[in-house]
Amino acid sequence: MRIGLVVDSGCDLPIEFIRAHGITVLPITVRSDFISFEDNRDPEATLRFFREQLGDRAHSAESEPLSVQQVHDLFLRELVARFDAVVVLTITASRSKIHENTLQASFTILKDYREIRRAAGLDTPFLMRVIDSQSLFTGQVPSAWEAVRMIEAGASAAQIRERMEALVPHCYGYFLPRDLYYLRARAQKRGDHSVGWISAALGSALDIKPVIRGWRKQTSPVGKVRGFEHGAEVLFDHAAERIRAGLLVPVMALSYGGELETMRALPGYTTLRDACSQHGVQLIESVTSMTAMVNVGAGGLAVGFASPEYEAKF
Repeated sequence: MRIGLVVDSGCDLPIEFIRAHGITVLPITVRSDFISFEDNRDPEATLRFFREQLGDRAHSAESEPLSVQQVHDLFLRELVARFDAVVVLTITASRSKIHENTLQASFTILKDYREIRRAAGLDTPFLMRVIDSQSLFTGQVPSAWEAVRMIEAGASAAQIRERMEALVPHCYGYFLPRDLYYLRARAQKRGDHSVGWISAALGSALDIKPVIRGWRKQTSPVGKVRGFEHGAEVLFDHAAERIRAGLLVPVMALSYGGELETMRALPGYTTLRDACSQHGVQLIESVTSMTAMVNVGAGGLAVGFASPEYEAKF
C-alpha cells in the first residue's frame, strides 16, 4: 500500500526533509494590504518576503488556510491516484481552521475519488485520516517525523493512525518571542487577550519574555525569563534535560524566525546539539514558517519534542 503524509505549512519541517520524504504541504496564504504570499515552506522566500513586504506591519496581515473546496481539489488533483492512503497531520484545531476544513473536505474527497483512480487503472479504495497534532510549529514535527519513519518501515495506515493518536498528546512545542508589543498587537487583532498591554509594556521595560507552550490543544505561557538570549539558553537547557530523561521519538525540532546561523550562535545551542549527538537524537532545524512569523513575530525561537508527561518549570 502506498501511504502519503500531508502536513500544513505551519509545521516547522525543513524543505529538504519535506522533499526527501515526498511529504505534501497544504499551503497557507498570508495577505497584507494588496500583497499576497503563499507559504510553501521555502525559507529563502519567507525571509525575503517578511523583510521586504511585511516587517513591523506583519501584525496587520492575515493567514488564510485552504478552503474546504481547495483541499478537495488538491487531493483529487495530486493525491488520490498517487497514494492508496493519506495521513494528514494538522496544526492544532484550537488555533486554526486547517483541521476543520480538511476534515470537512475528506467527506467529499472520499465520495469523488473513484473515477480518478479508475482512470489511473486503480480499483482499490482510497483511505484518508485527518489527525489534529494538538500542537503547533515545532510541536508538530515529532509526530510528522514518526509518521515518515513508519511509512518507510512499511506500517499500515491503521497502525500509523493508532500511533499518531497515542503520540500527539505527548508532543510539546515551546516558543520564545522577541517582541512582546508585536505579540500583543497580533493577539488583539485575533481577539486573543492573553497578552495585555500592561504585561507587554512591563515585559519590554524589564526585558522579560514569556515561554509559551503549545500542548494538548492549549497555547499559554508557562514561565518567564529575563532577556531573549538568557531565555534561549534556558529553553535549550530544558530541551537537553528532556533528551536525557528520554524522548518518545528520537528527534528534537528547532526553528528560528531569521537566519539559522543566528540561532546557532545563541547561548545553550551547543549544549543541546551535543546532547542530541550523545543520545542518538536527530536535530532538525528550520526557518520558522511565514505563518508563525506573522502570528507571533520574527526573531523568535521554537523548540519541539515528544516526551512522557512532565511538569514544566522555567
